[in-house]
Amino acid sequence: MFELPEWTFEFHGHRCPFMPIGYRMGSLALEKLGVDKSLNHEIHVFSEMGVVHPQGCMQDGIMAATGATFGKGMIERLNYGKVAAIFWIPEHKYSIRIALKNEFQNKLAPHDFFKYRKQGIEPTEIPEDIRTDIINIVLNANDDELFNVTFIPNYKFIPVKSSFNKAKCESCGEYVFERYLRVKDGKKVCIPCSERESEETVVHLPKIIR
Repeated sequence: MFELPEWTFEFHGHRCPFMPIGYRMGSLALEKLGVDKSLNHEIHVFSEMGVVHPQGCMQDGIMAATGATFGKGMIERLNYGKVAAIFWIPEHKYSIRIALKNEFQNKLAPHDFFKYRKQGIEPTEIPEDIRTDIINIVLNANDDELFNVTFIPNYKFIPVKSSFNKAKCESCGEYVFERYLRVKDGKKVCIPCSERESEETVVHLPKIIR
């Protein structure tokens, strides 16, 4: 059985089969690339997954295994809706793409775990024995049962350079990192202020995409 650190469930917040899939994907990538977990900015991940459950769970697993976190800017979400990711290291002779096999996804699909989830029942409310059983299916499978691995020579990517430079938005007065400044009516402003069409009070709220 694959040994999954217990802290990864604490990091993720609940016990489900998907975070372990992501952790195993990331662990296999490190093994195939011959590198250790990234402490700084050594490895970059291009996740082909999208948002929410279960794709977000798997991305938590990838981050836990590789150290390539959203906070460090080392994982990009491509929103393809596929259970796959590309792992890239600067100046490495190759990158790799790892994808969860259709056959394994089909194997998991009839499990009782999904009967609960399809009813909108959260993972923490699903009986522990059901969660443990499906997690063990993931942990007992070998890498060949789980994943397709493709080696990609000469994968091209130019990371964005880090910068601590910032300036005040000339509209709302808040500091903005220079990369995100825009010019509007001759003033350097933040993105929310650049999109404002009136002089109403500035409230920086997240956009809702319908």
